[in-house]
Amino acid sequence: MMSIAGETQKRESVQKYILVVDDDALMRRSVAFNLEQVGYRANSADNAEDALAMSQRDRPDLVLLDIGLPGMDGLEALRGFREQVQVPVIFVTARRRELDEILGLELGAEDYITKPFEMSVLLAHVKAVLRRAGGDHQPADASHQPVTTGDLTLDPLAHTVNLAGRPLELTRREFDLLHTLMLHAGQVLSTQDLLSNVWGAEYIGEPQVVYVHIRWLREKLEAVPEKPERIITVHSVGYKLIPKED
Repeated sequence: MMSIAGETQKRESVQKYILVVDDDALMRRSVAFNLEQVGYRANSADNAEDALAMSQRDRPDLVLLDIGLPGMDGLEALRGFREQVQVPVIFVTARRRELDEILGLELGAEDYITKPFEMSVLLAHVKAVLRRAGGDHQPADASHQPVTTGDLTLDPLAHTVNLAGRPLELTRREFDLLHTLMLHAGQVLSTQDLLSNVWGAEYIGEPQVVYVHIRWLREKLEAVPEKPERIITVHSVGYKLIPKED
């Protein structure tokens, strides 16, 4: 399962974003690592609910989706991906029943692969589905529209942020964190919500990552970072973005 394709695959896969949804941590990490090794951008979730939430902000080019997930299973999640973000899906599962394959493909999955598999085989499936999808799945949904909250404007496609007309330089994680907060302006998001939505399943249990990036964002957004007026801490709950006019 650990072999990976060569440089040709790497050149063809540049900048494509793939979301891996699997409750098997070892499988999830292995797949995401190998995808990144050949040039894809990868993120992961250990359940369908988090994966759908992540896709609303950062729309993947392809989802690798396990059927046997806790909570919402893969077949139900497939409907959500098709209806909400219109993204191609490959089922990756240990289930071998023919019914699952037929049902999954009838619901709209583009492909199906069973565990265990060689990584080179999975990469070939990924490459084929992305090639078939072509330009039909380019982002045109609400998650890629510019967002304005008070005097803050963020454009996901241009990857720009303006504060009262002044451009801000943000890292990718800072940008993703701010985007998530802006999409939920006025609402409290827990540290767990932010970890799942911005960093993915591999960072669950590492709240310090959120604390550090919130501090960095405040240094760039707040007039007095030690007395924030935009990104507010709601003690024992989480963080909330408050719209502020110029």
